[in-house]
Amino acid sequence: MFLGSPRLRWLVVLLTALVAASAVAASAATGPPRLATLDWTLAETLVALGAPPAAVAQVEAYHAWVGEPALPASTSDLGLRSQPNLERLASLAPERILISPMFANLTPRLERIAPVASLPLYRPGRDTWTEMRELTRVLGEMIERPAAATRLIEETEARLEALRRRLGDTPPPLLVVQFMDRRHVRVFGDNGLYQAVLDRLGLDNAWTGSTNAWGFSLVGIEALAGLDARLVVVEPYPAGVRERLDDGGLWGHLVEASRGTPIVLPPIWSFGALPSAERFAEQLVNALESDDAA
Repeated sequence: MFLGSPRLRWLVVLLTALVAASAVAASAATGPPRLATLDWTLAETLVALGAPPAAVAQVEAYHAWVGEPALPASTSDLGLRSQPNLERLASLAPERILISPMFANLTPRLERIAPVASLPLYRPGRDTWTEMRELTRVLGEMIERPAAATRLIEETEARLEALRRRLGDTPPPLLVVQFMDRRHVRVFGDNGLYQAVLDRLGLDNAWTGSTNAWGFSLVGIEALAGLDARLVVVEPYPAGVRERLDDGGLWGHLVEASRGTPIVLPPIWSFGALPSAERFAEQLVNALESDDAA
């Protein structure tokens, strides 16, 4: 038998999935369905709902870019989000595979292993906060925990309201960026998670330029010149960039013109849902309060 044949390779994948599914079914206790996902936004929401997925793509990168909520140590790594390890996925026998529309091209292959559900977020023309609430409820129904979804929504909104009340004098407009290299940044505005949080905190965004479907625009640093704002930098920095920023240049001039020392926040998933929204709000308000205290 030549395992190089695509048909035979798929036969091995399917047989592996059937054997694993039988083992899982034999020992399964009552609980949420066994899920796998390629999408970090869905993964963070499932963790926050108390039903973490059994498998996630690029687990190490999830922890670098998303940070919290952390995935359990038992989470299986499926490899690249764009090229998951199908044999490993089949061996885990998920009851359903969750993706976002970004990975729709993988659906035909994934459907040979388990039913696939594509859950959208950040659709053009939709209110971002409303979409995050809807996504949370859909996942709550999917894992048979609608009350947990309602609780997550209510607790997140209550927490952001409490953080809003903690802000003293209205800060200057903020300019939220993330470095792509030494000379280019993502600058965040309409349609994105950061903007949705700024709105709920009653804070102004200095960036009024255009953004893409995910709420950012990729610009050269020179595009930020002349904006009357407080700089907010969201980590991580690309390799070598942080060290070279201290060399001066255009970024140094922007820092000098900034309304206060630039705020540097830890990695927060800018394409996330309610967990990332609350994390961004917490980190931002804490930083602003530290400045007030100083």
